[in-house]
Amino acid sequence: MELLLILTFCFGAIVGSFLNVVILRLPEEGSSIVLPASHCPQCKSPLHWYDNIPLLSYLLLRGRCRTCHKQISLQYPLVEMSMGLLSLGLMARFGPSLAFGGYFVFCAALLVIIWIDIYHQIIPDSISLPGIVLGFLFALISPTLTWQDSLIGLLAGGGLLYLIAWGYFLLRHQEGMGGGDIKLLAMLGAFLGWQALPFVILASSLSGSIIGLTAMLISGSSMQTRIPFGPFLAVAAMGYLFYSKQIQHLFTLYLSGTLF
Repeated sequence: MELLLILTFCFGAIVGSFLNVVILRLPEEGSSIVLPASHCPQCKSPLHWYDNIPLLSYLLLRGRCRTCHKQISLQYPLVEMSMGLLSLGLMARFGPSLAFGGYFVFCAALLVIIWIDIYHQIIPDSISLPGIVLGFLFALISPTLTWQDSLIGLLAGGGLLYLIAWGYFLLRHQEGMGGGDIKLLAMLGAFLGWQALPFVILASSLSGSIIGLTAMLISGSSMQTRIPFGPFLAVAAMGYLFYSKQIQHLFTLYLSGTLF
């Protein structure tokens, strides 16, 4: 079992290394995520295989390019570590199963969305739209989710955020939520089912408001400052994925009036 967990973490970290390429290149129009081979983003020097080992190479190189010696972004080991830990968590949660495979792809997509939205404040349709379809197809064969819950989740997820965004526009006469967030929530509903939506919306809104207000107070920026909402939706969805039973239990206690 220990060997399986070690291999699972290593596999996740390797996939995380590829996700770094996707995060860097996907927002660039006309850029390929396959070619050219991995290279330093600063001096463009191709990376040798021994400089591209997840986590280990970053530590051995002390976070600097072997050729130009410029600092390598901390994003690279963070994404590799995150995907390794997510993979480990999924194996512990679902074991070597179909559910592990489906939610591995789901978490990898969310990790890419988080970083791209932070950098560019966009959620690529090339991830969210196929993600909606994959989420529903996954529900057809998933041992943990019915296709009915998935269908209601994707329709309710996308429709609910659309209504919120439309209401905000009517009140403020300005866009308060991008279309990417709406498609993302539809994707989350497709993979997790409609039962996840109350928690995902509540947790992401609360955490987004706290962090957004704190950042504005520290920087002295105005309330008009745009804060990417996608990362908060994605993190809340991951939280529900791993702790859905505990969250549903708390909701049941709250609705019954016995939580406090």
